[in-house]
Formats: sequence, structure tokens, C-alpha cells
Amino acid sequence: MSATLSRDRTVCPIYHVITPGDHFSPLTGSAIPTVVHGLATGARLAGDTAKFPQNVVVRVGTFTPRYRSANAIEFRGPDYPSFAHRAADTARARLGLSRTAARRYYAPAITRIQTARPGIIVGHNAPIVADFAGSHHHETVLYAHNDVFRTYSHAEAERIASGASHILCVSESLAGEIRSHIPPSLHYRIRVVPNGVDTAQFSPPPASETSAPALLRVLFLGRTIPEKGADTLVDAVALLPRDDLDTRIVGSHGFDAHAPLSAYERRLRERAADARSSIRFIPFVDRIRLPRLLQTADVLVVPSRWSEPSTLTIGEGLATGLVVIAARVGGIPEVIGDAGLLVSPDDPMELCSALARVASDRTLRADLRHRALTRSHKRDWEWAWNRFADVLTDIRVSR
Repeated sequence: MSATLSRDRTVCPIYHVITPGDHFSPLTGSAIPTVVHGLATGARLAGDTAKFPQNVVVRVGTFTPRYRSANAIEFRGPDYPSFAHRAADTARARLGLSRTAARRYYAPAITRIQTARPGIIVGHNAPIVADFAGSHHHETVLYAHNDVFRTYSHAEAERIASGASHILCVSESLAGEIRSHIPPSLHYRIRVVPNGVDTAQFSPPPASETSAPALLRVLFLGRTIPEKGADTLVDAVALLPRDDLDTRIVGSHGFDAHAPLSAYERRLRERAADARSSIRFIPFVDRIRLPRLLQTADVLVVPSRWSEPSTLTIGEGLATGLVVIAARVGGIPEVIGDAGLLVSPDDPMELCSALARVASDRTLRADLRHRALTRSHKRDWEWAWNRFADVLTDIRVSR
């Protein structure tokens, strides 16, 4: 039989399926494991873990220590599909066929939980997970962290969407993109669950460390790839006619602090030499050290030029009480609300003006700090989990 879930009575396990090979560990900077950890933490804070036990399906050999917020269910599986296999998948999809290599890649994870207690499989950025619907007794939810149908034909997107009970999107902006790929008859399945923030982990520094610094400390934090726009910040600082800024670009092009510099990273360092203010470069920092790093800044700049659906860094900066200046793209305005400043993407002059305004106006900085802390405490992971759980209670699971 089937039963509609109730947050008061029915126990329904949640099986988070992340990309095979990704790490459910604070040693990585990957966003999806962070969101899964946040949701599982929110479930605990809401007292819902007995009703919705949290599990994450992870490949053997991935990083430890793992987050303790969810039970890890391990499996053994193949390596990531080669370029040739992915190209063959794309060709098959154009013919209306299933993506064979993707199915083979995810099959061990799904097989591992096929006989587990009936529950809900949550495929994070994994449309192929919905292709397994019908081969197990679980319901399937597709959790979109970015535009997962970007390379899909309308026919394939419709087939995948039809196999999922719901499609969860991390912002209204992303939901609009997903709607454009599937027929209106399936739009009712799309729901928005914004990312939260861990306000216990991310918080302002102790009062003993909050004396006014001689320099305004500006921070970029993220992957140093063109899409993230660190070069826009470098150029903006070079335009700024003042020498009281201490700017740090923190990140690498991947999640490896020891990786050789990319061509883009080398160009960033060359451009930084033209800046009047100090610009320092620090390689990738894992999530264990991230809260303390944010506490050493005054301003967080997120100058993305691509449509970020819902960047976690902004929420973490707000929770730390930083002034956040971010590009007006994708879901960023939804995350920042009225608690920061928005600028046009790929516009060093406008970013320069915003930095100058923040640097010269202490009252503005104090007001934005207050707004940041207020907003972040209203949008923690318990709040995000409750949005997620509202969707889960609509799903019927076979018994």
C-alpha cells in the first residue's frame, strides 16, 4: 500500500545521492555535500531525524572524516565516465534513449539502497537518478543546485521530470530556468528550497577581536576560475585611488591547494601588480578553516559573472557579519536581500565605486552588518530544512 507522509507519525528515510566520487567531508569545498550536511543538521535542529532519518550514499574511498550529520551508506563503483562515453551519452539522448554511461556510473549507488527501507531518494544534481524510477520501491526527488537540464533536449528533460515526484530548486531564478526546459503540465512539480547557513559555525569574531583595523580587509573566496570573476575585483582595486585596503583572493581553480596555477591564476597575479592597494593570493581553504578565515575580513566580494543559482558563500559571509558586495546575477539577489550591496557583473568601475562607498562610510558598514546578521539568523539550515520537509510530506511512499 502507499501512505502520505506525516511529520507526526510516519518514519521515512531520506537517501541523499551525491555525485559518485564526491566527498561528504569538510575537507572539500564542494557545495552539494555542504548542502546535504546543512539539511541533515537542520533536520536534527527541528527534531525531525526520527521521522526522516538522514542517509548519504557515498563511494568507498572518499575523504574522511565525514560529516556526522547523516549516516553514510557506502558503495563501490566505476570511475567517472570518459569524454568518449559522455559524448556517446549525448548522442543517445538526442535519439530519445537513456544515457548508458551515466546510468552505469550511478547504478551502484542506487543498487546499494534498493533493498533498504522504503523512503525518498534525493538525487542532487543527478537527473539520471530519476531514470531508475520503477526499478526500486523508493520515491525519487531531483534536487537541482544549478541548471541540470541545460544540455538536455526538451523530450529528455520531460522524460526525466516525469520520473521525479518533485524537482527542488535552490532559488526562484533557477526554478525559472528549469521551467523553460519542461512542459507546463509538469511545472507543478517544481518547488524552491533556498540554501540555509550554519549560524553556529559561522558567526562574528569574539568582541575581543573586533577593534577597528587600520586597513579595510576585503576578501574574495571561491574557485579562481573566470566564471567567479576574481579578475573583476582585482581590476576594481587597481582603479581605487586609496591605499587603505588589504585585499585577499582565497581559492584555487579546484579544491586542491597544491595544484599548479592555471593560466587564469597566473594572469590574476600579473594584473594585481598594477593595484595601488595590497592584493594577496591564498590557495584553497577547506571548510574546517573557513569560519575563522571569514572572521578576519570586513568585506566579502562575490563578483560572479555567471548566473550563480544560490551561492553558499554569501550566506556564510552574512552570518559572520561582513559587508557583502555581490554581482546582480542569477539567484544572488534572492540570497542577499537588503543585507548587502549589488553591482553589475563584469563591471570593475561599479565595483570600485561600491568599495569606495563602503570604505568611507562607517555608518553604512554598521547598518549592513546589522542587516546581515538579522537576515542570516532568519535563514539558517533549520529554516531551509522546514521548507524541504514541507515537500517531503506531500510525497506518497509505498509500504
